[in-house]
Amino acid sequence: MLQVALSSALPRASRIAAGTILTCSARRTFVSSSRRLNSLTKKKANEESGSGTEGFHRRDLATETPVDPKDASKPVGGSVVKGDWVLFHPVYTAEELKAVEIVHSEAKTVSDKIAYGLVKYTRKLFDLVSGYKHPDHVPSNASIEELRKKGYIMNEHQWLNRILFLEAIAGVPGMVAATVRHLRSLRLMQRDSGWIHTLLEEAENERMHLMTFMTLRKPSAIFRALVLGAQGVYYNMFFLGYLISPRLCHRFVGYLEEEAVITYSTRCIEEIEAGRLPAWEKEVAPEIAKDYWRLKPDAKLLDVLYVVRSDETTHRFVNHSLANLNLKTDTNPFALREPDMHVKGRKVAFEREEAAQYVEDSHRMLTERREQ
Repeated sequence: MLQVALSSALPRASRIAAGTILTCSARRTFVSSSRRLNSLTKKKANEESGSGTEGFHRRDLATETPVDPKDASKPVGGSVVKGDWVLFHPVYTAEELKAVEIVHSEAKTVSDKIAYGLVKYTRKLFDLVSGYKHPDHVPSNASIEELRKKGYIMNEHQWLNRILFLEAIAGVPGMVAATVRHLRSLRLMQRDSGWIHTLLEEAENERMHLMTFMTLRKPSAIFRALVLGAQGVYYNMFFLGYLISPRLCHRFVGYLEEEAVITYSTRCIEEIEAGRLPAWEKEVAPEIAKDYWRLKPDAKLLDVLYVVRSDETTHRFVNHSLANLNLKTDTNPFALREPDMHVKGRKVAFEREEAAQYVEDSHRMLTERREQ
């Protein structure tokens, strides 16, 4: 009996094992091919549009640098370890950094209007707490001291407080959404159509923003306590919100990123270029930023703000696009590649039909290059 059972079970087990091996092998081949072919796709995109971000997601080979074991134990704020420890993220060209425009997604549905209303309320509350005031017209004949005294502009310390607080909270939505979708995939025992990775990439990208600006100042215990409280409330609220209406949550993040592009990125850049933040004009870019975004050795803090603004623009485009999809059945159009900043910076989102076409084009491009 035992021998018969074993003899019948073994062939079946062998078939299952073989199938698993083939499936894993095929998946590895697909991923490996996408990484190899990305260099070709990226080169072609650069030739056609001057872009540095168009192409298939891949491991950034520029990070494959021998790591000094002594440096590996140092904190991020002290020195940066050059290691392939981060997920995919765009590295922008000079042309792309200038391609960002202020665009707005019109609130058409009830959920869109709720999301937009929540963002406007949150923005006003945070502006009040942080002391942020930015009128449409700033007197040009007044001194920096007079402008600051009258509340027209903020100083470097105020800007840094605002940025640190925002980035400590901004990394929450992507991680929450990825967690919820991950658990849903486990419950249903189904693939996630490429959503989880993009959401994790967004969460890590926001966290790297925080790690970058943390090098400029060590927050006080009170500031850390405020971040802890805000993060706890925001995480749980967003978690419950994503369980109820993922579409509303993605739209909320899209509107939130619209505000991020307008305020602390674009306006902070304008303040530096107008000479109203003199301490930051010649501030050298932190080493962590040079490593993460592949900045030039002589990069300044202004260059960091430009790439951060481009990142926020990417999050704006991605979340508004995801909100336009069927979140249960549609494939994430950014699972294999992303459009360049000439698209993301000037277009508010992909409509559902455009996203489906983009997915089809991505698979076609990958298949064609695998056949070459």
